[in-house]
Amino acid sequence: MNMRPKKLLWRIYLSFFASAMFAFALITWYSIFSLRQFHQEQVSNDLLVRANLIANEIAEYPADTGDPAVAGTEKINRFCKDSGRLSRTRITIVALDGRVMGDSEENPDSMDNHKNRPEIAAALRGETGKSVRYSDTLRRTMMYLAIPARRNGTMTAVVRTSLPLSVIDWALHTVHKHMLFGGALIAVIFAIVALLILRQIGRPLENMRGVAEKLAQGELDARVPESGYEETKALARALNRMAAQLSERMRIITEQRNEQEAVFRSMVEGLIAVDKDERILHLNPAAARLLKLKGAEAHGHSIQEVIRNPDLQKFIGNTLAQSGILDGEIVVYSDEDRFLQLHGTVLTDASGMNIGALVVLNDVTRLKRLETVRRDFVANVSHELKTPITALKGCVETLADESSVTAQERKSFMTMLARHVDRLAAIINDLLSLSKIEFDAERGQVQLESAPVADVLRRAANIFTAQAEHKQIILTVDCPEDLMASINAALLEQAVGNLIDNAVKYSGEGTRVRVSAKLDGNDVEIRVADQGPGIDKKHLDRIFERFYRVDQARSRALGGTGLGLAIVKHIALAHRGAVGVTSALEQGSTFTIRFPRI
Repeated sequence: MNMRPKKLLWRIYLSFFASAMFAFALITWYSIFSLRQFHQEQVSNDLLVRANLIANEIAEYPADTGDPAVAGTEKINRFCKDSGRLSRTRITIVALDGRVMGDSEENPDSMDNHKNRPEIAAALRGETGKSVRYSDTLRRTMMYLAIPARRNGTMTAVVRTSLPLSVIDWALHTVHKHMLFGGALIAVIFAIVALLILRQIGRPLENMRGVAEKLAQGELDARVPESGYEETKALARALNRMAAQLSERMRIITEQRNEQEAVFRSMVEGLIAVDKDERILHLNPAAARLLKLKGAEAHGHSIQEVIRNPDLQKFIGNTLAQSGILDGEIVVYSDEDRFLQLHGTVLTDASGMNIGALVVLNDVTRLKRLETVRRDFVANVSHELKTPITALKGCVETLADESSVTAQERKSFMTMLARHVDRLAAIINDLLSLSKIEFDAERGQVQLESAPVADVLRRAANIFTAQAEHKQIILTVDCPEDLMASINAALLEQAVGNLIDNAVKYSGEGTRVRVSAKLDGNDVEIRVADQGPGIDKKHLDRIFERFYRVDQARSRALGGTGLGLAIVKHIALAHRGAVGVTSALEQGSTFTIRFPRI
């Protein structure tokens, strides 16, 4: 069971109070002991004075003959009783052989020989004897003092005086009571004063503790009031100085962290930092987006747990194993395959120790697609130009030999020659038109003016009315007359015309082609919907590329150049808009041009 820790001030207070009480008790004991010794010394001196007086008195009495009937012994015994009663002192006269000659309390004849008593033995040796012991005769503790009695320089007897120590005890009893009462009073006063002093010391310390807890909880603006003693003031100043420095450093660290996080979050490149055990230390949003991960959940987990791409796992392992920069490329397979270019380097601490690896991921999918588009464009344009050029070359070579060509064949070859020349001219014109649109759009030279959209749609539809009627296709235009927008009428008419041309070409007889426009928020939305064969989903992302054909044989048979939808796309971009398509096989297609109204 955990015990609640005691407060330091209470420990100091209790230790200090206990030490003070112990010192007071020791002083009291020593004072009482000294006082007792003093009283005992006073009693001893008093007994000595009385013994000397008695010794002078008994010197006038006859010498002891050893016979109890001798008158001198009787006088001594009576003298002892009279003197003892007057002085309240027990007086005993002992002969040189230890026999008691007189005693103020008892009959000498019934008393034991006192020769071996410590104080008597000392007096018989000519010294002053003193002893404190329990008296069997009086049944109490007594102080005895004995001196030799002399007559003409010769020892004649021993005089012993004694007092019970109860007299001293009674004298000291009152002193004890006063000292104990005074000690208790001093202890109470000391306890109160010490408690007040400790509270004055403890209050600033409590304030400091509270401020320290606030600092630990992140309240870096907390400060300690500078009050109390100089020591606590100095400690408060030091704590406030530390809090200010901590606040400043935390501010700098927070700013640096926020800047770093902002940089990481703003990076287009993905960033993965791992430790030497391949656990993820950091994963920025771009990397999480590229790898289809949740950054918060991935933190702290190993690469093998969160990234199911063996090529990336192998690349990170190779980066940790090497000391230089490692480059590589992987493919992330998902609904839309992504090509990622990898750059890996080792992370080191201040001492140069390897602590992990840093991998930067660049999404090169668009570059890969552009490269594919470029290759396809080169291949397609080569193919588109090769066919008519080959046909033209054959016609020219055949016509050059006039002897082998009949008039009818010459006419047929001339017709073929004209058709392929027209095809080459159409391709070149579309390429020039597309190039001019791109050039003007990049430099902002496409002039936009406010004009009614309905007029543009009707003019574009009128061009293909005859073609639609020939195939019994119903061509309709649905647009509000008051719909105005900032447009380049000629370019927009060309774009809508290309869409209507494709719709009429690819739609079957007796179907419907509907051209419509409406205002959606602040955007103008133009739609060309047909009931043709539709477009497979796999072609939808690429049909606006140059020379891209869904059905190449059919497109050439219908006279297309493969650049019509690319022109539509760039005209939409020139209007700060975009083009899109929705389609399903055997259900027709709907092309949409969307651009801002103003």
